[in-house]
Amino acid sequence: MELPVVDLSSYLEFSGGEVGTHLLESCREVSRILSETGALLVKDPRCSVQDNDRFIDMMENYFEMPDDFKRLQQRPNLHYQVGVTPEGVEVPRSLVDEEMQEKLKAMPSEYKPHTPKGPDHKWRYMWRAGPRPSNTRFKELNSEPVIPQGFPEWKEIMDSWGYKMISTVELVAEMAAIGFGLPKDAFTSLMKQGPHLLAPTGSDLSCYNEEGTIFAGYHYDLNFLTIHGRSRFPGLYIWLRNGEKVAVKVPLGCLLIQTGKQIEWLTAGECIAGMHEVVVTSKTIDAIKLAKEQNRSLWRVSSTLFAHIASDAELKPLGHFAESSLASNYPAIPAGEYVEQELSVINLKGKTGFS
Repeated sequence: MELPVVDLSSYLEFSGGEVGTHLLESCREVSRILSETGALLVKDPRCSVQDNDRFIDMMENYFEMPDDFKRLQQRPNLHYQVGVTPEGVEVPRSLVDEEMQEKLKAMPSEYKPHTPKGPDHKWRYMWRAGPRPSNTRFKELNSEPVIPQGFPEWKEIMDSWGYKMISTVELVAEMAAIGFGLPKDAFTSLMKQGPHLLAPTGSDLSCYNEEGTIFAGYHYDLNFLTIHGRSRFPGLYIWLRNGEKVAVKVPLGCLLIQTGKQIEWLTAGECIAGMHEVVVTSKTIDAIKLAKEQNRSLWRVSSTLFAHIASDAELKPLGHFAESSLASNYPAIPAGEYVEQELSVINLKGKTGFS
C-alpha cells in the first residue's frame, strides 16, 4: 500500500474565516487518514529538501565523532530528555510489555515485527524545539538544551529545522481538528509551550548491516504527533489500524507524520497510536552499497521530531469524543504525568524519556 500525500499549500493560503468546501474535504481527508492508518505523508512548501539535507549532513558529522566525545553530551539525570542517548539505552516497549507480547503472538506471520532481544542499536540526540513554560510541575521534561563543542551552526540548524517541522505539525493538527468536527485550535491550543523534541537518531551501518538488525524495536510513540524528514536509508515499517505491515517510502520533498498516544487520548481512540519499527532490510543493504560507492556517510539519520501536548495541560477526550463509548478508557490526566507513567511502565523513568 502507498500512503497518500497531502499537499498543505492550499491550507497555508487560507486566511481564516469559514472553511470552504474544498478545504473542508482536505481537512476531512487528513483526519480520515490519521484515523485509518496512523500515518500521513505531507508536502509543506516551507520545508525544503535542502533544509532536510543540511540537517542530516550535520547530524552525520556529529554521529561520526568518537563515542567518548558524544558521551560528553549525555544527561541521564534528566531522563536523557536533552543531549545524546548512546546506543544500547533505549528499550523497545515490545521487549518489556507482556500484554503487547501476547498480541504479537496472535499476529499473522507476514505482519509480525522483528523480535527484539535487547536495547536498540541506535544513538539519539534530544534537542528542545520551541519555547518552554517558565513555571511547570515537570521541570525535567523542559530542561535547557546541550550544545556539542565544534559545531558552530548547531543551534541555528537545530532551531530552524525544529521550528519548521513544528509548524507543519501545527498545520496538520489544525486540519485534523476541523476534519474531526472540533474547533480549529482544539489541538494546537494544548500544544503551546509543549516539550517538543527534535530527536534525530543515528545508526552505524558500517557496524550494523546484517539484514534483520533492529535499530528501533516495535513500539508506539507516547507523544501527540511524530514527524520525520526523509532518511537516506530505508528500513521503516509501520502497522496500519487493520494490522497490515507497510514499508514506508517517503517521497522526495515530503514529510511523514505518525499518530502518538496523546492524540489517541484526545480522540478517545478515534486515532490509535501507530506501531512502527526500523530494521535493516535488503533495500537498506542496497543503499549501503551505493553510499560506499559514492563515499557517503554510513550513518542512518532520521530527522525525527516528537510534538507534545504541554506538560501541565490536561489530556482527556475533546468535544464530541467525550461522548464516545470508549471515553472512560481515557480518564483526565496532566500530559506530563502521563509521560512519566509511560516511562515507568517500560522501566525507563530516570533513565530515558522518549517513545
